[in-house]
Amino acid sequence: MATSSQIKFIEDALFCTNQFGLSYADPDQKWIIRDHLISLLQDFPFLKPSVDIFTHNNGSEVKLLNATGDVRVSENTPLIPLIIWLHEFYPQMPPIVYVSTNSVNLFSLNHPFVDSSGAITSSYLENWQFPRCSLSDLVRNLIKLFSHNHPLHYSGNSSSSSNPSLVSKMEATDLLVCSLYYDMLAIRPKIDLEIEFFSALQVEMINRFDVADSILIGLEHERDNLKRGIEQISDESDKLLNWLKVHDKNWDYVEDAFEVEDKKSEILLDCKAADYATEDLMYALDKAVENGAISFDFYIKQVRLLAREQFLHRARVLKLERSKEYRIS
Repeated sequence: MATSSQIKFIEDALFCTNQFGLSYADPDQKWIIRDHLISLLQDFPFLKPSVDIFTHNNGSEVKLLNATGDVRVSENTPLIPLIIWLHEFYPQMPPIVYVSTNSVNLFSLNHPFVDSSGAITSSYLENWQFPRCSLSDLVRNLIKLFSHNHPLHYSGNSSSSSNPSLVSKMEATDLLVCSLYYDMLAIRPKIDLEIEFFSALQVEMINRFDVADSILIGLEHERDNLKRGIEQISDESDKLLNWLKVHDKNWDYVEDAFEVEDKKSEILLDCKAADYATEDLMYALDKAVENGAISFDFYIKQVRLLAREQFLHRARVLKLERSKEYRIS
């Protein structure tokens, strides 16, 4: 049970009104803290009361009561050094519990209830509710919790089994949380790989979308240019038709200027015309391949065909010109 010196220490600390006073402001709150802490020391004599500065995660500092001591959960496991801080708004707020980092044993890696700083989270703390909850029940819950998953690393087996029909609802919840936590650790590497894969895939899809979007914009510009070209050609065609209607005359006399008297002369004229036309076409192909309008393979194929035709036309012209009856200089 709590000694008289411990009780006096708690009362002096709680009701001190000078600059060394604690961060508990409500007098009724102080009496509740006194009763709970004395009850805790009576149930667990290995715990000792103390006063110290506690620093919250936001950097604020408060002067609080705490209880420290080594808790044994079984004969074959090392002692667990605990420090239980009574929050400045206790009992409305749950106590803050740590496994002391001064222990010679290292923390177990990836423990479901103790983080790397030694802070403890459990269903009992997360569901803390006054007056249903108390400091003594909290320690009992932690002993059961750590009997299944010891927070310190040691050579023995840290897990033990319990009859499911004998555990409390809170303990069953902790066991379920523990099981889910280790299942999560087992599948986490696979999930990380999948996240990395899909992240890379997302980047690739975004890049492809950008490329497709730029192509689409280019096609839209080309479509607009073609529309403007069609409109321009249509306008020019209309102008030409209108001009022909206004200047419609008989142009047959133009063709009469190229008529010949006999069949051989007509053949000779046609061959020379075909020769000149082929020459013009080959020149046009030269310009087209220089400008990249046609491929070189297509150019070579067409030039070969045209050269063959031109050779035939010139051979026929030469034959006709050498004839004694018809020679045209």
